[in-house]
Formats: sequence, structure tokens, C-alpha cells
Amino acid sequence: MKKTAILGAALLASAAFSSAQAQDVRFGLRAGANYSNLAGNVQNESTYNNKAGFLGGIMINVPLVDDNFLSVQPEILYSQKGFENKPVEYSGLLGGKQVREGRVSYNYLDVPVLFKVNAGGFIAEAGPQYSYLLSANNETRTTTTPPLGGAPSTTEAQNKRDVSGLNRNELGYVAGVGYQAENGLSLNLRYTGALSDFVKSDNSTYFNGDLKNARHSAFQLSLGYLIPSK
Repeated sequence: MKKTAILGAALLASAAFSSAQAQDVRFGLRAGANYSNLAGNVQNESTYNNKAGFLGGIMINVPLVDDNFLSVQPEILYSQKGFENKPVEYSGLLGGKQVREGRVSYNYLDVPVLFKVNAGGFIAEAGPQYSYLLSANNETRTTTTPPLGGAPSTTEAQNKRDVSGLNRNELGYVAGVGYQAENGLSLNLRYTGALSDFVKSDNSTYFNGDLKNARHSAFQLSLGYLIPSK
């Protein structure tokens, strides 16, 4: 699927390229940060908090009109998403109390295809995004207090990198604004959201079922640089 995503982005760029002059096409780099959390119907929502992560990769910008006002910009980005658990007590199984601490990181390959408007340097952009889950790392610790008292017990997440219960393919969207200087340097603020749940529908045990109907969402702040064309 990773190869399919990369090939799809390349084909979209090639299609747009056919309508533009070759010398106007610009390749570039992007790097920045995600500020991510969960959307959807999340149980015990107060225990799940925003998490910062890295994003970075490559892009290609292909003008669709002569003055560069409208262009298409496929990107291939490594993107860290996820959430942190703050120590908030909530009701556990059989009437006991539990407290979760730690974080979970989901490492994705994101392939957005953005339609971009450049009005004198001010940027508006939006488009679909395909994401593929590369790996995960669950660093959660859970402290459980029995319902009738007694000594609390603490356990760490098992199978910390197991992704078998997660949907590795994800469709979503991206929208944002920014500013691009004439030299190709840009600052972009984006929001990206998923259209599908990332936990498989038959997986009712992941975080005690809290995330069965959860989706990824993130604000992104990044710097981009489009290499000047010859």
C-alpha cells in the first residue's frame, strides 16, 4: 500500500504536469510539527490529550494557470500522530478505578494532494489525503484500584508495537492557509482530519473499547521550500 500511495501521488503530479510548462514545475521540502488528538465518539474523553509530533517530507508544485494563481501540490510526508494520557481517574471494569499515564505514537505516511491558491503570496489550500500506518508505539501505564479497596496495581501496555487491531489505510482531508515568499519559502498552518476510524470495527478491547469510534485529527504548523525552477 505504501508503494501504491507513492505511485498515486506521482500519477496525479504527472497529470497536472501535462497541462503546464515543464519549467514551471517546482520540487520542494517540508518540515514542521503536528499537534494531534482524537476526534469522533471517544469514551472517557477527558483522559486523552493533545500530543506533539514531527512531520516532514517532499512535495511537487505544478501550476494549472500561467500566473501561478492556481496549482496542484502532491506531498509525501512522514507524520507522527497520537495522544497523551494524563493521570485522570475514571471508572474501570467491575466498578474499580483506573488511572492511565503515558503516550501513544502512530507513525504515518501521509500523501495529501492539495489544490493551492496563491493570491500575491497569501496561500489557501485544500484537498484529499491518503494515509498509511507505518508503526505504533504504546507507552501507556495503567494503575487499577480494586472496587472494594486494597492495594493498587500498575501494568504497562503489552505488545506495544502491535498494529494488527488497527486500520492501516486511512482516507482524510487537509485544509489550510499560509504565506509564500517569492523565493519559495512558506509558512503553513493546516488542519487534517480522518474520515474513518483507525481501530478495526471488530476490536473492542483496544483501550477497553474507548477508541472503537475514534479518528485522527491534527493541526499542523510547517515550513516549506519550493526550489526555484530553471
